[in-house]
This record gives sequence, structure tokens and C-alpha cells, in this order.
Amino acid sequence: MEQFIFIIFLALGGSALAGSVKIINQGNEALVETLGKYNGRKLEPGLRLLTPFLDKIVYKGTIREKVLDIPPQQCITRDNVSISVDAVVYWRIMDMEKAYYKVENLQSAMVNLVLTQIRSEMGKLELDETFTARSEINEILLRELDISTDPWGVKVTRVELRDIVPSKAVQDSMELQMAAERRKRAAILTSEGEKEASVNNARGKAEAQVLDAEARQKAVILDAEAQQKTIVLKAQAVRQEQVLKAQATAEALQIIAKTLKTDPDAREALQFLVAQQYMEMGLKIGASDSSKVMFMDPRTIPATLEGMRSIVSEQER
Repeated sequence: MEQFIFIIFLALGGSALAGSVKIINQGNEALVETLGKYNGRKLEPGLRLLTPFLDKIVYKGTIREKVLDIPPQQCITRDNVSISVDAVVYWRIMDMEKAYYKVENLQSAMVNLVLTQIRSEMGKLELDETFTARSEINEILLRELDISTDPWGVKVTRVELRDIVPSKAVQDSMELQMAAERRKRAAILTSEGEKEASVNNARGKAEAQVLDAEARQKAVILDAEAQQKTIVLKAQAVRQEQVLKAQATAEALQIIAKTLKTDPDAREALQFLVAQQYMEMGLKIGASDSSKVMFMDPRTIPATLEGMRSIVSEQER
């Protein structure tokens, strides 16, 4: 009998000793109560020993970041539109003692708190704002949830709204509204395009007329400048011709004067040449288109010759 009791005691002691050895994995922590009272003992990762029959692990959890999936829920916006909203929350336990002793069911409390905050924020916005202000809503939810869960030893790191789905009737109305808006934008763009085309066409015609007028003006100016240059060149040519003729006449008179000085018999030849030139001039005047009749008095010929003779005599002096 005594041997049987010893065997039972040994078995119980062995099982108690085996149960007192605990292994805590990395990223986890465990809370230990002694005789039903928590004295602040926390088991960290590694091999840990408990006092048999006295110590007991009452809670073991991870301190790594966890994901809380929030199911879809019905919300009412400020303009009385029913929408379905779901979200995802990233959080982690910062204080294991508060997470276990401050709230009975931490995950259920987290879900209900997130649902309440989502309803509250959606009720402050109109339907259109819920789609455009999603980032702002996420930031507000993160700030409010982080403050609310701090007494539980929880840190909310990120909140993301996943789907915001209006009711079927609202979706149909939105599609009709979007179709009307697209038609309106198309009509506006078409009218603006036609307006711009008309303006560009009128502007092109005006610019073409201006360019044509400028071209005509430049052509008139160039033509006037060309005519002016032609007149100037003709005048210069006439002037040079007259100068050359005068120079030639002067040189001829000098040559004649020199000849008369050296050869007295050249006077008769000079008189003959003058008479010949006088007759040729008369023939040219008669052959001109603007002159039809020429009257010449033969008696004036000796007088003309006499005048030429006097000129020659003066040149000799």
C-alpha cells in the first residue's frame, strides 16, 4: 500500500514538475497569477519555470502587430443616404497587463469601438464627400481609435476604409447623374470647340487681310522707291551726258583754236564744217515726228556763218 501511494505521489510530482516548465515563443508574452492574484509577473520569450500548484499562466498573447477585419455595416450620411462601409484596422498590444485586466474581451471591444467611430464619422459627411475625403476619414479614425484604446494598452497603427457601397437605388441615381454630367460636359466641350474654331477662323481671316494689306503697301513703297531711283538715275545720266558734251565742246573749241593759230588756211574749212552742221540740224528737225513743216530763210545762212566767223576770230585773240 505504501509503495502504491509513493508511486502516485511520484507521478503527481513528476507531472507537476513537467507542468512548471514553460517555453514562451519570440514575440509573445504571458501573465502569471500566484494563487489567483497577479503580482506583476510577466513571462518573456525563452524557457521559464513556474512554482507547481501556486503559479498559473492566465493569459498569453502576442505583442506583434495584428489585423482586425471590420465587417460591412450600414451607415447613414448627413444627406440621409444609406451606405455600406467596411474597414481594416492594424493594431498591437503595448501593455499586456492592461489588455487583459482592463477589458474582458479585447478584440470584441475593438470591433464595436471601430464600428461606432465609423458610423459617427460617416454621419458627419454627405455622400459625395465620403468618396473624396477617404484619406481624411482614415486619419480621423486613427486618431480617435488610438486615444480610445490607450487605456487598454493598445496602439492603433493604421486604419483603412476598404469599400463604401451605396444602396442599389442610390447607385442607379448616381449612374443617371453621371451620364447626365457626361452629356453636359460633352455639349460644353463641343460648343467651346466650335467657338474656338470660329474665333480662329475669324482671326485667320483678319490676319490674312492685314498681311495682304501690308504686302500691297510694301509693293507700292518698293515701286515708288524704284521709280524714284529710276528718275534719279536718269537725271544723273542726263547730267553726265550734258557734262560730257560740254567737256567735248570745250575740248573741240580748244582744238579748233589751236588749229587756227597754227594754220590760217583752216578758217575756210571751219566755215564749211559749220555750214554743214547747220544743214544737218535742219534735216533732223524736218525728220522729227513732232515737226511737220520747217521754214528756213536762205538769206540767214551767210549771217550765221559770219557769226561763227566772229567766234573763231575771238578764239584766235
